[in-house]
Amino acid sequence: MSKKCDICGKGPLVGNKVSHAHNLTKTRWMPNISKMRIVVKGATKRAYVCNRCLRAGKVTKAL
Repeated sequence: MSKKCDICGKGPLVGNKVSHAHNLTKTRWMPNISKMRIVVKGATKRAYVCNRCLRAGKVTKAL
């Protein structure tokens, strides 16, 4: 599964998890992405869409 939104381009973020003793370990935070059928210029297409784009109304789901 792709880890990038086809609409806004949101992808994984990289950083450090910090413990109480300030030990650092690398981690990745993944966006909430799902594969769905959407309508683009009157045609139906499959795309990876993040939850934020869905809630904002940037995408219309195909029925």
